Amino acid sequence: EQLVESGGGLVQPGGSLKLSCAVSGFTFSGEWMHWVRQAPGKGLEWVSSIQTGNGMAVYPNSVEGRFTISADNAKNMVYLEMKALKPEDTALYYCARDQSGTRRGQGTQVIVSS
Repeated sequence: EQLVESGGGLVQPGGSLKLSCAVSGFTFSGEWMHWVRQAPGKGLEWVSSIQTGNGMAVYPNSVEGRFTISADNAKNMVYLEMKALKPEDTALYYCARDQSGTRRGQGTQVIVSS
């Protein structure tokens, strides 16, 4: 199985980015898929989850209302749309098969800075 993230970059505070995760080697339809992140010098932090069967999404308070997770079952893609970004959102963002991030891709870097 392989998870390949893309879409990261440098963005100013208040800006937006949309991350993509291309999934291969398994079909996630009906499973939970997740995004986690790791800020410099910190551990993995759960960011969002989606039940790909019914679209139900959950978020921690830190990103609720600013981040939106979605999935395209036909394309085997998972997305994370991020708005109103803050400097504290700076991190390496991973797509993962589990909420702890044990089974994750290589990550895509997001830097929020003016």
